[in-house]
Amino acid sequence: MNDISVAVIGGGLAGSEAALVLSRCGIRVELFEARPHWCSPAHKTDLPAELVCSNSFKSCELPSAHGLLKAELTKLQSPLLQIARECAVDAGSALAVDRELFSGRVLEQLISDPAITFTRKELSSPPVNHTYCIIAAGPLASEPLVEWLLSKVSSKSLHFYDAIAPIVSADSLDRSIVFSASRWEEGEGDYLNCPFSKEEYGRFYDALRSADQVNARLFEDARFFEACLPVEVAAQRGFDALSFGPLRPVGLTDPRTGRWPYAVCQLRKENASADSYNMVGFQTRLTIGEQKKVFSLIPGMQNAEFLRYGSIHRNTYLDAPLMLSADLSFRSMPDVYLCGQMCGSEGYTESIATGHSAARFLASRIKSGSLQPPPTTTALGSLLRHVTATGDTPYTPSNVHFGLFDPLISTRKKIGKKEKKELYCTRALQEMDRWITSGNVTIQDT
Repeated sequence: MNDISVAVIGGGLAGSEAALVLSRCGIRVELFEARPHWCSPAHKTDLPAELVCSNSFKSCELPSAHGLLKAELTKLQSPLLQIARECAVDAGSALAVDRELFSGRVLEQLISDPAITFTRKELSSPPVNHTYCIIAAGPLASEPLVEWLLSKVSSKSLHFYDAIAPIVSADSLDRSIVFSASRWEEGEGDYLNCPFSKEEYGRFYDALRSADQVNARLFEDARFFEACLPVEVAAQRGFDALSFGPLRPVGLTDPRTGRWPYAVCQLRKENASADSYNMVGFQTRLTIGEQKKVFSLIPGMQNAEFLRYGSIHRNTYLDAPLMLSADLSFRSMPDVYLCGQMCGSEGYTESIATGHSAARFLASRIKSGSLQPPPTTTALGSLLRHVTATGDTPYTPSNVHFGLFDPLISTRKKIGKKEKKELYCTRALQEMDRWITSGNVTIQDT
């Protein structure tokens, strides 16, 4: 054990989680982060675990697939999920964080850990002075590292485009129009809500569609991730694609009218001081000028000050099921592991999950053990199966969802939607407990 060390390439969510889990298993780690020497177009800081798109880790509520994955990682004592909860801002049932506080706390843990060496250096391949390597470089990895990967494991890479939502200043919003509420809850809630009448929505919709016409040609061959569509792309699907999607008003009563609006733009706290808000579901590829013009048509945002405009970037991922073994190691390079968004685990919590899993698989191997993957009845197990063994063609990155799980076994002909989700969650948590207590994983390490 004293002669074994692990290199982790990439200090994002997956890499930071992997480094901390390995350390807690008694294994020396050197975590390599390219920033600030090299920085992707989407990153704004040199802090580890920077949240590039949203500040939300999505729902914690059960029954939901996202809430279930967090519950399972909590049982496994995920270091980053614990930090996220310590840096949480009010966001209803979602886990949202103050970005800078969260990344700062991750940095504190990394540099204060005696088993972790945090090295700021861009790597184009795994370093030769380490026994094993975990690649967690993320979907915005530097070109030299991507080229090395392609030369070793694949003749091609896959890609899709991902977009970032704008952030606005809280004191620039018209609070005579904008109201505080969370869906279905009475009194003031955790979100600010900009309510549309049908006429206001129609003007906004028309402006959004026409604003996109020129910029759309730049992305004619783009493949967007379905769960993170640019708002203007979603608008092309029909007049009510937004009012039934990211702008749905259900459960939100406008105090001025006592009724649900026709549509609602929700704003979520960006930091603990609540002086800035993220436009929920408004990831965009529009130019800055068009964002100013179109988004000022949102009721209550006519004088909005934009602290960050939306943008779009290309994400790179590999055809992981063709390359990876069940433990996330490369079949052609068993001492090298892959985790995070580059392997197709789309989403913040999902990236943490694959980083956590890669570290546990490797720690078990180093200790001469054999860690079996968690059951595919669990959120974690089903996500890992998608990454390493899905038969989908072409391979597509995925968030965790119940469609990845083993089907329920029931003698009943019909089960209601809510009850079905509850049964998935109950089964998964029981199976996760069995997996942990069966000797597959030692929680005491963490």
